[in-house]
Amino acid sequence: MSKNTLKDARYRLSRETGTVIKDWGGRLPVALVCPNSYYIGMSNLGIHTIYKLLNDYDNVVCERIFSEDPSKGGLIPSLSLESERPLSDFGVIAFSITYELDYFNVIKILKSSGLPIYTTDRDESHPLVIAGGPCITANPMPLAPFFDCLCIGEAEAILPNILPVLREGIAEKRDDLLQALGKIPGIYVPQANVDMPVKRQWLTDIDSFQSHSAVLTPDTELGNLYLVEAERGCGHGCLFCMVSTIFSPTRFRSVNSILEQAAEGLKYRKRIGLVGPAVSEHPQFEEILSGLHRYGAEVSVSSLRIKPLPESAVVELSKGKARMIALAPEAGSQRLRSLIKKGINEEDILRAMRKVAVYGIRQLKLYFMIGLPTETDEDIEEITRLTLKCREILESISPGYRITLSIAPFVPKAGTSFQRQPMEELNVLNNRVNILKKQLSPAGISIKADSPAWSRVQGTLARGDERLAEVLAGIENHTLSNWQKVLTQKGLEDSLYLREIPRDETLSWSMISE
Repeated sequence: MSKNTLKDARYRLSRETGTVIKDWGGRLPVALVCPNSYYIGMSNLGIHTIYKLLNDYDNVVCERIFSEDPSKGGLIPSLSLESERPLSDFGVIAFSITYELDYFNVIKILKSSGLPIYTTDRDESHPLVIAGGPCITANPMPLAPFFDCLCIGEAEAILPNILPVLREGIAEKRDDLLQALGKIPGIYVPQANVDMPVKRQWLTDIDSFQSHSAVLTPDTELGNLYLVEAERGCGHGCLFCMVSTIFSPTRFRSVNSILEQAAEGLKYRKRIGLVGPAVSEHPQFEEILSGLHRYGAEVSVSSLRIKPLPESAVVELSKGKARMIALAPEAGSQRLRSLIKKGINEEDILRAMRKVAVYGIRQLKLYFMIGLPTETDEDIEEITRLTLKCREILESISPGYRITLSIAPFVPKAGTSFQRQPMEELNVLNNRVNILKKQLSPAGISIKADSPAWSRVQGTLARGDERLAEVLAGIENHTLSNWQKVLTQKGLEDSLYLREIPRDETLSWSMISE
């Protein structure tokens, strides 16, 4: 780590509340690696939850490592935030991987550590390198050659079962340790001869583990919030979405658990951020909001369902000084909303607009996708029409609204109902983004669009196989041109992974079982 980077890390650490510093003596040292920046990683409730879970064990010491700032360039060895130790000092290196485009940082971190990047090249002298997270649970194959074992499912359901094996076997023969790990439900060991398939693990009672901000810092996207998980999973089954598959079934935290964690959080922050794929689906959502309001908390929610959007819930959010509401129509036309099984119609959307406007929440974010199966230019025109209609309603009730459209290309993901669908061509996606900007920007509506080109890279990795490991390993600086260059050098094309997959073709992630 460079001198300036080390100085930055120490400054960040000095501004944290809740950091766990432990003596290493007699403890299993685990490096929790987020392959993204500190700013992004510390906004991820999953990182907080795993950090707390591991450090709650007296015989484990868990320290965090984040990806270096790409602008600094080069392969700078990463050191842990807490004790400034290199990865090679740890007994276990655990990556939490949320986003496919972070795969490039995974390889960069492994290379900078000086460790062999492939599992087949490591021996008893090296740390055990493991990975988990949504991307691994959906499709571990593009990264499988780099990891000794991969966790398929939720950390709280898996880590308590593997920690005793790791503590007892970390100094034993490597092959024996891998064989023992491969017998644990939810663990995929690429090198071990274990029975297939691997069954996804999930936590039956989410109240049995707390999930809230473990370390508070102002140096992150959500630095003014104390995050509390309200629910996990989603029962609506939108055909494009991973949440209803890899995080199923839907589970709600009890009101008491949420309010208890929030009460602790209010010692440090005024705002409570309720986290979940559709927080308003909680059967006691209004009771939760009412309780937080009694505590004097300001409230933020990660996302609300358009239907139902209880008026009383909007009232409570307004009382809690919520500044922004995010809603996800996903598609502008009813035809596409029906196709993806969104379960809402235009009147549901407009009704939600009226509720939001009446109670003075001044910022609205609308999520839409482009490139959905069977989409036409007419469907894009419907996004424009619907957005302008929403703006008209908001302005008629309470002028001065700020509306942001978040536009993301549809990326077919492993494990979803649309996992075999093709991804739209780059020129079509670029054209549709440009149409929306041209039509809506003059109306004062902000457009934030994911890069179509990088979204297609994401799509390739999301449905990739082990052959992509060589591509990832061969890229020194992950630019689009380097990606295409190395892909071609390895005799591969992105079209192989972005095409429609026939029903009779075996999927590369078929070893994962529900």
